[in-house]
Amino acid sequence: MQQGFNENIEHKGDVYHVQTEDGGIKKPVVTTIVFRGGAIIASRKTNYSDVIKFGRLDMVVKELMQEQHDRAVMDLKRGKFDK
Repeated sequence: MQQGFNENIEHKGDVYHVQTEDGGIKKPVVTTIVFRGGAIIASRKTNYSDVIKFGRLDMVVKELMQEQHDRAVMDLKRGKFDK
């Protein structure tokens, strides 16, 4: 299981929290959640069960997590989650 990413982003006067977690081998899903004021406003899940048997799984999952987290932050900054 990879260590997750947590980031607070200020956008148009609101503070958003973007959190990305790995479910691990038993639940091979990367989940990213975007919060505003403690409420979930968006989420994205990516199943990676198809790559569990590949070598260097830790590196693959870490890259997947980083890409998914960065995409959520970019969407936030581009206004995708504006009120």
